Amino acid sequence: MQFRRAKKNISGVLLLDKPLGYSSNQALQQVKHLLQAAKAGHTGTLDPLATGLLPLCFGEATKFAHYLTEADKVYEATLKLGITTDTGDAEGRVLSEQAVAVSAEQFSAVCLQFLGEISQVPPMYSALKHEGKALYEYARAGVEIARNARAVTIHSIAVLDFAGDVANIRVKCSKGTYIRTLAEDIGAKLGCGAHLIGLRRTATANYQIEQSISLDEFVALSAEQQLAKLLPSDSAVAYLPAIELDADSAFYLSQGQAVWQSGLIPEGLIRLYNPQKLFLGLGERQPDGKVGPKRLIVQPL
Repeated sequence: MQFRRAKKNISGVLLLDKPLGYSSNQALQQVKHLLQAAKAGHTGTLDPLATGLLPLCFGEATKFAHYLTEADKVYEATLKLGITTDTGDAEGRVLSEQAVAVSAEQFSAVCLQFLGEISQVPPMYSALKHEGKALYEYARAGVEIARNARAVTIHSIAVLDFAGDVANIRVKCSKGTYIRTLAEDIGAKLGCGAHLIGLRRTATANYQIEQSISLDEFVALSAEQQLAKLLPSDSAVAYLPAIELDADSAFYLSQGQAVWQSGLIPEGLIRLYNPQKLFLGLGERQPDGKVGPKRLIVQPL
């Protein structure tokens, strides 16, 4: 008789440096299996051709994965000028080739034109859904689906290196930004075309790539060492303001009740802690001045 190992109620966030060739879900499932975690989720898809920071949430931390998905991201991208492909990246079929006569100054000037709020048409080779199917499924079948342009924000864009027909840029952007599309749009503005040949995510919200661990390194650790790599659940929302409740308020809030709290209560979402510095979850100030529960975690017994 074959026995299944019992799943563990593990909570926390692992900052994984996703390897090349893995989908985000493949990386998640491998780590979930290693930890024998009962519940897990990732926080923003990275294509198989992309590497870099992929925060993985386990247990109670999955309640806050949404806030990481919605957060700003930072990417380092490598563009190949003079060539366009049907996917916008190196996996696609070449659509056009032309000589590149672009200086570093011209390239930088064009990049700066994309600062601020811009309009992007999502690529056909993407995981966006149309009538229940991913757009890339239609694209592989040769079917073009009309897509509406979406507003995204480029907070900063810096040229790291420029060498004739290859350029490296660093982009800080809002959620929903397609760096492949940005590369294509930069190429179109330059008049020579371009596609993406490398992409690495280096930051998500307050998390940085320097805090991450590679999949190979994680696999080589003992079970105890793997667990020690998990950050606490509240690290996923560390950028939000925090308040400490008194013991009575913490108790009633944990029961789902809004509570009075002295002092200045910030607008928007708030991290909530009890007097023992135990993270209770997220709350928000209500119109009557009370602090109400928004997303609470289940405390370990």
